Amino acid sequence: MSLPLDISSLETLGKQLICPICMEVFTKPVVILPCLHNLCRKCANELYQPSLFQVGIGGRFRCPSCRHEVVLDRHGVYGLQRNLLVENIIDVYKQESESSRPPPKPPVQFSCAEHEDEKLNIYCITCQVTSCSLCKVFGAHKNCQVVPLPNVYQQQKAELSDRLASLVSTNDRVQSFVNELEALCRNIEENSGIQKQILSEKFDRLSAILEERRKIMTQHITSEQEEKTIWTQSLLQTYSEHVDTNSKLIQAAQNAIEDPEMASFVQTSQNLIEKVGKATNCFTQETLDPDYEKMDHYRVDFDAEEKVLYQLDFMEIEEEVEETSDEPESEPESDPEPEPVLTPEPDPEPYQDLKSEGSEKTNPTPETAEDTWGPADSCRDIRKVAVCEKNGLSTSQIVTLVLYFLCFLVILQTIWGNIQYLICI
Repeated sequence: MSLPLDISSLETLGKQLICPICMEVFTKPVVILPCLHNLCRKCANELYQPSLFQVGIGGRFRCPSCRHEVVLDRHGVYGLQRNLLVENIIDVYKQESESSRPPPKPPVQFSCAEHEDEKLNIYCITCQVTSCSLCKVFGAHKNCQVVPLPNVYQQQKAELSDRLASLVSTNDRVQSFVNELEALCRNIEENSGIQKQILSEKFDRLSAILEERRKIMTQHITSEQEEKTIWTQSLLQTYSEHVDTNSKLIQAAQNAIEDPEMASFVQTSQNLIEKVGKATNCFTQETLDPDYEKMDHYRVDFDAEEKVLYQLDFMEIEEEVEETSDEPESEPESDPEPEPVLTPEPDPEPYQDLKSEGSEKTNPTPETAEDTWGPADSCRDIRKVAVCEKNGLSTSQIVTLVLYFLCFLVILQTIWGNIQYLICI
């Protein structure tokens, strides 16, 4: 004998009998998986859909509740055992649910308020209320205009259906527009991310070019520094050795002068006199330029480049410019504020052309500084500067040739000084 279940117990039991795939009460037959979870056979068959090559050889799928892998034999889903206990519980659950369900309410019968036995079968157009036939003959609506209720019912039902269809169509258009706005927002976000990435890559490239130019220009200064330092240190070593040799000769001469033995002095004095005379006459001091230690010729002027960098902005769209140019000009009522001019982003190719020349154009000597920056002032931007320098021999190449010539003179002077020193010794 089964005990009656209350509504809360039925609801709890019903939650335990829900299929995890269709989210409804299990339908027969119910199969039990190796992991002891249950599925409708229909849902399990939909979950496991073998390909043409797997039919008849078994297969596998994962339990939707615990993700345990279920291995099937050649019968597929039909090889799984039925859970008769769960099927019996489902039968009991359905019986109890039907018995505990309240009986359906009888349909409401609308009757006239003045004549309870009469049904509402006419509609008063004047008062816009429903009434019965007696109200039209003997009651309050005998002088009103009335129509049969079915006619009004059909008319208003058709009107409501038409307006509902129009509302549904309008709602569909609004929903379509909402979907377009959502897609537009996603596209805006994606396109903004792409443009930000491109902009970052452009700035990274500019930074890399500036860093490379900085290294090249620094290397120029370092090369001349090392060259001058080596030459100065060689002179320092040469004259230091000369001073040491003369110091020893002076000490030997002083010792000979202080020797009381005249015969000993006379024997050594002639040789010392010759050595002292040669040491005095063969001294030649190296002549250095007055500004030999200065590095002022490595001057730079990046004012034009800084202006170009500060004017970096996005490129103008040509179509918009043409459209605005076709419009008729109108006299302004008041002086408008000047709009900022968008300058195109500089092309990195001129930088590559400048870099390929093998030297830096911003290292002029004081005599050629005006020749270097004169074309830059007239060209207004970096691209025009590159074009101006390509027309002939660039200033940086001239400066490089002058530096090479100076280095060659210094090397010749060093060789000549060493030859004189060897001749004196």
